Amino acid sequence: MNGSPSGRQGRRPHRHSHTHAHSAEKQGKKLLWVTVINVGILVLEILGGWLSNSLALLFDAVHKLEDSFSLVVAFLANRLGNKQADFRKTFGYKRVEILAALFNALLLVGICVFLVVEAYERFLNPEPIRGGLMLIVTLIGLIADWVCVLMLQRNKNKNINVKAAYLHLLGDTLSSVAVIAGGITILLWGIEWVDPVVTVLVCLYLIYHTWGVLKESVDILMQAAPSDLDPREIQQKLEAVPEVSDIHHIHIWRLTDRRLYFECHVNVSRNMDMIRMQAIRQKLETILRRDFHVDHTTLQFEYRCCQNQGLIVTPEEPRKPGN
Repeated sequence: MNGSPSGRQGRRPHRHSHTHAHSAEKQGKKLLWVTVINVGILVLEILGGWLSNSLALLFDAVHKLEDSFSLVVAFLANRLGNKQADFRKTFGYKRVEILAALFNALLLVGICVFLVVEAYERFLNPEPIRGGLMLIVTLIGLIADWVCVLMLQRNKNKNINVKAAYLHLLGDTLSSVAVIAGGITILLWGIEWVDPVVTVLVCLYLIYHTWGVLKESVDILMQAAPSDLDPREIQQKLEAVPEVSDIHHIHIWRLTDRRLYFECHVNVSRNMDMIRMQAIRQKLETILRRDFHVDHTTLQFEYRCCQNQGLIVTPEEPRKPGN
């Protein structure tokens, strides 16, 4: 017997759906504006980096190019992710945003590795840099980056796709600050090796902070349970319900970074009618929703079935008819 999605009584689903759609639309608009601003600064920094011969500024420009591309991906994923479920995509399209976050994280790490290698070459063979031009262009980029960071800051913890875009922009901001410090150093003391050093430091910082998004994206796509959720604790609380003999064959996974799904088999302690079973189902769903923040629950009820099954069951080959 399959349980209905928990928390869907009265008009709550309609309000939740409307609020979620409105929030997603606002996120999409912010991503669009941030993308437009980013592309404008990209053009400026490419010209400035080329004219000033600054690797750090060219890094900022290349990072902006990657950011602009990643923001376009994030924006399109946001739009596509809000499409309604259909007969082929019965879970909807929200996983597109997880794929976009994974793609953007991998792209950012790849760009950083490439620029660390370039910085090493520049450190061994320093070239003259026009620190004044480098400083002016970077100051303009810093202002634009800060505006973009503020635009996405409120939504960064509501959506992993937006969080990935936010990290890109935060990296831009920190990169700009580091490039400005490098430009001042070059102007005042002529220490040109600071340019590749700044590039390496910013790259290492970005890789460190991007690792979390990369790991979370992979976990979601692998349908892993959240790291702070203990299946044995869930088992203990559900089996504390008097009518429940045991639960087994559980699966816990996230459809997105915000939606948690749970399913299991429930062995009841005695044979009972459907009305009583429905009451037990509601108890279990309340526990899952209240204590573990589960959004969607599927419970398969049994009586004297699946004896000696473990809490987690390894998938087996499908049985052939008649076996």
